[in-house]
Amino acid sequence: MKNKYFDEVTKLLTQAHPELATIYRLDFKNVFGAVCGYVDEHIFISYGKFGVALRLPLEILNTLFQAKDVKHLKYFPNGHIKKEYAVIPKRILKDNREFRKLLDKSIKYVLSF
Repeated sequence: MKNKYFDEVTKLLTQAHPELATIYRLDFKNVFGAVCGYVDEHIFISYGKFGVALRLPLEILNTLFQAKDVKHLKYFPNGHIKKEYAVIPKRILKDNREFRKLLDKSIKYVLSF
């Protein structure tokens, strides 16, 4: 798979969590014009024109959505809201430690299904 979202999301994941691909089986697929990352066949991250979104449990989402710069994921402007996802702001993406914590929580959550 070769597109800008794939290149950017893999770079971001490598920076924040270098050993991720050695711990889990990661796959990436095109979804609605974005790229979704799968861990053991469960979507945990999505990257598109909206930015980077993580699939997270409700209690973490509730905390994140208290910040004004955290948004709900919608693949299309008039599309429905993906309720289990938060679009992560750049301030968190730049903080590798904080972003890694959210990645770990996302992976733990999706692997619980």
